[in-house]
Amino acid sequence: MGWEALAQWGAGAARIEPLAGGVANDVWSVRVYGHLAVGRLGARSDADLAWETRLLQHLDHEGMAVPVPIPTTDGRLFDDGLVVMTWVKGGPPGTEADWRRVADTLRQLHRLTRGWPQRPGWRSSADLLHAETGTKIDLGAMPREGVARCRAAWARLAGRGTCVVHGDPNPRNIRMTAERVALIDWDEAHVDVPDLDLVLPHNAAGLDEGAYDIAAQASAAWEAAVCWDDAYAVSRLAEVRAV
Repeated sequence: MGWEALAQWGAGAARIEPLAGGVANDVWSVRVYGHLAVGRLGARSDADLAWETRLLQHLDHEGMAVPVPIPTTDGRLFDDGLVVMTWVKGGPPGTEADWRRVADTLRQLHRLTRGWPQRPGWRSSADLLHAETGTKIDLGAMPREGVARCRAAWARLAGRGTCVVHGDPNPRNIRMTAERVALIDWDEAHVDVPDLDLVLPHNAAGLDEGAYDIAAQASAAWEAAVCWDDAYAVSRLAEVRAV
């Protein structure tokens, strides 16, 4: 159905202009129920969208600043791949103090989602020590030597507790004000080891030297595998040390 599904948010629902978003989605500012909002149209399954929208509702209920799914007129949180969410104001982090606030927010996410079920179809870094595929990842498409390096990096995280990780806490996905830190774009969120979220500028999460090295290697391996084989993925794989 495409953007025609926006009619499920009422007769006055309308697209306004395209927004920068992930390559997998078409993201627009929209107006629904008389308010500015964000519409994201993609090819995710209903099970995947149910996982994401439930997560966002949970985090909102627990006091975190996140885009909150806006229901259709009959109460559904998505329709034919389209999700409409509240507009989140703010700007990106700029200072070391800003990034420390981001680290605190990520740790709050991790505390609130211990024991959360895995996103349908996704694999964690621990799963990929043995599995070949999971959603965007296909290790069979990577050079075997590169796969060995990635798995060696992920193995150093094995046995640790898991929770929901945002998966892409870069400045474009953070909206800060003086009062709060909001995380947007949960397209890469899944259940994994929290350290993958904590490789931040200025080492704002305060990891010790060994923990930071382990997290940085595992994060570089993850981004290489998720994005393979564009130039960014190749550059990230080059950061992962040889076995």
